Amino acid sequence: MFSLINRNQEEKIQQIVETIHSSPIDNISKELCKLISSIKKDIPVKKRISYGRYSIIKKMGLTIYPLLLKNDIDPYSFSFGLYKNEVFDPFVRSLAIQLFSIYGLEEGKLKIVLSVFEKAGADKQWVVRECSAGFIRKLIKKYPVEMEKWYVVMSKSDYPNLRRFSSESIRPVADNKWFKNNPDFCFSILKNLYEESHPYPRTSVGNNLSDWSKIDKERVFSIVRNLVDNKNKNSYWIAYRACRNLVKIEPIRVMNVLGVDEYKYKKNVYIRTNSN
Repeated sequence: MFSLINRNQEEKIQQIVETIHSSPIDNISKELCKLISSIKKDIPVKKRISYGRYSIIKKMGLTIYPLLLKNDIDPYSFSFGLYKNEVFDPFVRSLAIQLFSIYGLEEGKLKIVLSVFEKAGADKQWVVRECSAGFIRKLIKKYPVEMEKWYVVMSKSDYPNLRRFSSESIRPVADNKWFKNNPDFCFSILKNLYEESHPYPRTSVGNNLSDWSKIDKERVFSIVRNLVDNKNKNSYWIAYRACRNLVKIEPIRVMNVLGVDEYKYKKNVYIRTNSN
C-alpha cells in the first residue's frame, strides 16, 4: 500500500525536529528542503500526477507538528523562523504556513495566524501564495463566521495578490466541499470582486464561478446575466470566463446571455448556426 512518507522518512523528520534546539534555522531549512526532494523522488511514477510537493508538505506538517510539541518547541516561533526568510526554498516556507494553519486551530490562535496568512497571501513567491490558499481552508471550515469577516476585508485589499487569494482559497474544491450547503459564504466574498480590473485576481473569480457552475448552474447563469447587465468590461470578462463549463452543456443559452454568436475558450470554439 502506497504511503507518501515512509518509515525511514518519518524517522528523518524526527531527527530534524530533535536538532531544532541546537541547530541554526538555515541548517534546518536545508535539511527540510532535501527531505522534501527525497520524498518526491520516491513517489512512484504513476502516483506523481496526484501527489506532488504540495501533498508532501501538507503531510509533513501533520507529522512535524506533534513532534514540535513533544520536544517543547513553540510551533509559532519555529514556523515564523522558516517563513520569514525569503531566501529559503518556497516549499520550506510553505511548510511553515501549513504549521501555522494547524496552530490556528488551537483555541485563541486564529487572529495570530491570520496576520501571517495576510502576508503569505501577498507573498512574492507564487508557490507560497498557492500553498497558503490551500492550507487556510481548514481554518475557514472551523471558523466560518470569523473567516467570512476577514475575507470580506481581504477581497477589498489594495493588493491584487490578496484579492486573488481571497477568491482562489474559497473555490469549491474538495477541502471546501461544505460550501455546497453554505454557498452564501463564498458569494458574499466574491461579489466584492465582480468588477475586478487586475487580470490576476479577475481570472480566479471567473474560475471560481466556473467551478460553481458544476454545482449550481442556475445560480451561476443568474450571476452571469447580472454581470453582463452591469455594462462593465471587467464584469463581462468574468462572466465570459465563468461560462467555460456551462458552454459545454448549453452553448446557445450561454451565447444568448453573453450576447455573442461565438464562444471561444482555449482550443474550443462554439458557433451559433442558422439552424439554432
